[in-house]
Amino acid sequence: MTDFYDVGPLGEIAINLFHGYGYNFYRDENQLRADDQKARTVVCELLGRARKAVSGAEGLFRREHIPTPTRANPFPPPEILASVRQLESLSQAIGGIEGQVRHAPVPENDRMTQRYREEVATLIALAEKDKMLIGQAATLCALVESKAPDAILAGLAEISEGLTAITMTLTERRLLTL
Repeated sequence: MTDFYDVGPLGEIAINLFHGYGYNFYRDENQLRADDQKARTVVCELLGRARKAVSGAEGLFRREHIPTPTRANPFPPPEILASVRQLESLSQAIGGIEGQVRHAPVPENDRMTQRYREEVATLIALAEKDKMLIGQAATLCALVESKAPDAILAGLAEISEGLTAITMTLTERRLLTL
């Protein structure tokens, strides 16, 4: 027998204490909780890419469409400013949703939750909502990433519909944790 992984008596006590507090790497709850964190991270990355694309499009739109001020026309045309504001508000909306996803609640890992709630069933239901969020965020990212500002403005209705769908899924997810 080799001594490759001989933890010794002190290590055995530490392992027993670790498992004695109820934590087990292989419990379904812990795996589902880790999956939930990973899924929300993926959604946040996709939404971050979408926000970055919209912000970049806003800057490009400003450079291309806002003329240099002159004495005769010191301010840009109002229709161009309206488009800039739409891109700016879209970027802020995506960032707001990203913050909601990042701080979305999960069931607490305490005795009261375990007593009154089926934790595994709740985490499985949350995983289904997380899958939906990943798909919705990927679709939203595809709608805005590598697109010209004019194309984003033209697809604004579809993008807003996507944001509404993500918000509704987040609301349904939040209701699962109450």
